[in-house]
Amino acid sequence: MAASFERTSVPGVYRRGGRYVVMFRDDRGRQRKRSAATLAEARAIKSAVTADLVRGEYVQESRLRFAEYAREWVAGYQGRTSRGIRTRTVEEYRRDLEREAIPYLGHLRLTEIQQRHIKAFAAELSGRGLSIGTVRNAITPVRALMATAMEEGLIRANPCAGLRIGGRRAPQQEGERRARALTEQELAALFSEVPPESLLLVEFLAQTGLRISELVALRWSDLDLDARRVHVRRAIVDGVPDVPKSAYGVRDVPVSRQMATALREHRLASRHSADADPVFTSPEGSLVNPRNLLRRTVKPAATRAGVPWASLHTLRHTCASMLFRSGWNAKQVQMMLGHHSPAFTLATYVHLIPDDLPEPEFPGRALRTDSGG
Repeated sequence: MAASFERTSVPGVYRRGGRYVVMFRDDRGRQRKRSAATLAEARAIKSAVTADLVRGEYVQESRLRFAEYAREWVAGYQGRTSRGIRTRTVEEYRRDLEREAIPYLGHLRLTEIQQRHIKAFAAELSGRGLSIGTVRNAITPVRALMATAMEEGLIRANPCAGLRIGGRRAPQQEGERRARALTEQELAALFSEVPPESLLLVEFLAQTGLRISELVALRWSDLDLDARRVHVRRAIVDGVPDVPKSAYGVRDVPVSRQMATALREHRLASRHSADADPVFTSPEGSLVNPRNLLRRTVKPAATRAGVPWASLHTLRHTCASMLFRSGWNAKQVQMMLGHHSPAFTLATYVHLIPDDLPEPEFPGRALRTDSGG
């Protein structure tokens, strides 16, 4: 037999068994109930509901659970700016929600989730040894999801608003996490070890600085070999067509005369030379698989060349290093690589800029740099 409602000293608040129930009528005159563990909590709920009704800000408490809403949200998410969101990013959100957020928060109703739950989720991820960056990436779709839920009137406040995710960073070793480039001698040694059928691809990456996802998506129609320009307009990540990583990723990249000539010869010799065909293919004629290219070709060649640490992305860093040594400034390198700002380019590659600067010349005897007195 269900426990009966007992009146309390607070109007509209009743005791039922070991809990308290707040009864009120919403903005449409319908009777609503909310449960509380203590009389103090019930009194606070009663005050908050009354104030919301007076101000016209009452929101019916959603019974949606996080797991149900998260899957519905990510299926239709279009981003929070006019620029939209990359397909690849949405897939990463889906992966992180299914792998991390839903197992931890999925059983909770949206209205139950408070900032303490998000912090506990972050702490659980950190406790598994994940880096700060990985933890923040896992929280990112939760932030966006909760912002949408608030806009849709499903929750009164965003529990992620003002949330700061911190943590301890592992001691950084000298040179760790810094972009590392090949020297001219190391690059030449790598070229000498790459099999002939893959050499043009590797040389192309080192000269243009393209991301491997951008190279995979290149079609012959993207090349203007008379003008010696490569039009970067798309990327392919894990077989999924996408736009470049940022708006600045859409760019025109110059190539040398020698590279343009080599590309012409490559097209003449290729069985896949139509405008819509990819410029570079696997030996079977399919799209280049970056993992296979790295594992089967680049890593073995790098090991034989004495640079076993080199990867496909090392070629992009090497391109930046060569450009700086040729006298390019940060803005020019930014445009070549498709970064979002020169400041980012400079921060990433400042340690690669040559320090053998020429001695400055200043007018005036007091400002001369010579040591002759």
